[in-house]
Amino acid sequence: MEVELYVYDLSQGLARSMSKQFLGIQIDAVYHTSLVFKNVEYFFGAGVQTCYPGASHHGRPMEVIPMGKTDIDLDTILDYLESLKQVYTPESYDLFAHNCNNFTHDFAMFLIGKGIPSHITSLPQRVLDTPFGQMLRPQIDASMRSVTQAPVPNGATPKQDTQTVQQPSFHGGKYGRVLNLTATDALESALSGAQNTCATIFYTSSTCAPCKLAYPTFDLLAEEHHDALFVKVDINEAREIAMKYGIRATPTFMTFSKGKKLDEWSGADISLLKANVAQLLQHTFPPHPHTLLKLPTLQFGSMKPIVYARVPPIDKLTAKLGAGAQEPEFVALTTFVKNRQLDPREAKLPDIHAIGEMLQTTIENLPIESRFAAVDLLRCAMVDPRVSGFFASEKAVDELATVPALITHVIELGETCPHNLRLVTIHLACNIFTSPLFVRELLKLGQRTTPLLVQLITSSLLDAAHPTTRVAAASLAFNLAVANYRARREEHHDGLGEDQQVELAASMLEALRVEADGGSSEAVKALLLALGYLLFCAKEGGELMQLASVLDAKSVLEACLEHPKLAGEVSALLR
Repeated sequence: MEVELYVYDLSQGLARSMSKQFLGIQIDAVYHTSLVFKNVEYFFGAGVQTCYPGASHHGRPMEVIPMGKTDIDLDTILDYLESLKQVYTPESYDLFAHNCNNFTHDFAMFLIGKGIPSHITSLPQRVLDTPFGQMLRPQIDASMRSVTQAPVPNGATPKQDTQTVQQPSFHGGKYGRVLNLTATDALESALSGAQNTCATIFYTSSTCAPCKLAYPTFDLLAEEHHDALFVKVDINEAREIAMKYGIRATPTFMTFSKGKKLDEWSGADISLLKANVAQLLQHTFPPHPHTLLKLPTLQFGSMKPIVYARVPPIDKLTAKLGAGAQEPEFVALTTFVKNRQLDPREAKLPDIHAIGEMLQTTIENLPIESRFAAVDLLRCAMVDPRVSGFFASEKAVDELATVPALITHVIELGETCPHNLRLVTIHLACNIFTSPLFVRELLKLGQRTTPLLVQLITSSLLDAAHPTTRVAAASLAFNLAVANYRARREEHHDGLGEDQQVELAASMLEALRVEADGGSSEAVKALLLALGYLLFCAKEGGELMQLASVLDAKSVLEACLEHPKLAGEVSALLR
């Protein structure tokens, strides 16, 4: 899809006519920018905002610049936008340090691999470099606040046309809202898309007073159960649907479980509606025996990914790169990491696309003792969701994108891989979990990075000489196991293939045998948690549970004396 840059002048021409007099330099505009694609304009002001193109309170743009084409699908783009919202909050807006142009630059870097024109992004610093600019900064920022932080005008926010949806697309494969439909083909398409879950249809009428009593409850049920489809059909507008399904009264409800009709009833009985939806969910997704166990650590413990965010002394790190530190891409990456350490708002994204290409093509050309420094720089940057989100959907050079290429390099080095290179590569792999977008990509069927992560974990868990490597590998196993567990519980399918789960479990059980005999207590805990989430609600009688039996997992767990309660919880999953 085509991406355009909309450029506005917040000063409405005053900058051009008065800047020389007040600042001593000529500036053409106080720039505000936004990105437009698929008939929606995206910009940063009172948080990340959207409107129809040219319909914001800024009026019409002074210039429209074609930026290029993006092949990234809309769902992936919207997921990345969610990560940007963590950085571009309403409270973080600063006219000079963290403004709409920074947002547009970062978003453009993700969409098309390049930022916006430098004369726009460099303007705030040009103003601050003048004596009057520094002195007037508070007054200028305060005077522009009502403009930059204004809400989108009523009626200018895009809304999805639910009547024309053929195959609804939901964030992360979930629902979470009511779909209003009146076209027969749209309803059939929605039901077809819910073949692996359940659906509740509410046949209503705009003239039905009892129906309106059930609306709040129906909407709330849809919000609570993201894995189920909830549809409202106004039969006054959808007579064809009413005839096809034999609807003679409103309100009427129908439930479907995995494509088959389960129940039908009439009347605005709120208690009955709740009970029948609960019955539908239980019928479609019978509770796993593990959910009946008392496992406080696994059930209520933190599932936040383990992230390695510590930044070492950057100058010492880059010194390890030798002459390579002067490469433009390394300079840009170093500057970003330094700026982010001082103030994340001041950390303008570098050309990540160029950095990725450079790392993929030159990592093997660096002296082997210097390679860890290149990977560690990227690891420091990867804690920023803007960076990890970019690499999640990065277009590959040849066959592998940057992260899998770096992991492959370590795997291929095998026993000749320096300890520090292997360690920082595992840390880098842990940090990709800062992006929900990267996690989603990892768990896609056929994703090439996931088996590489499994191989990296299994080859690192038994590094007898380096406990730090074993702890890091166990942490990466935890991140991967939790991601799989959440997909299993929230989306009712495993994110990892059964063969990958078996390979992970076998390596973790072997590692636990070794660690329990005077090894690292920290590694044992991480391994127990990872194994627990890998087993929790796993397929009964599946290969994973069979493997645990064959390898006598219970005996291994009984030997974990430093963490008896946690080992007991994991052991309970094997009964």
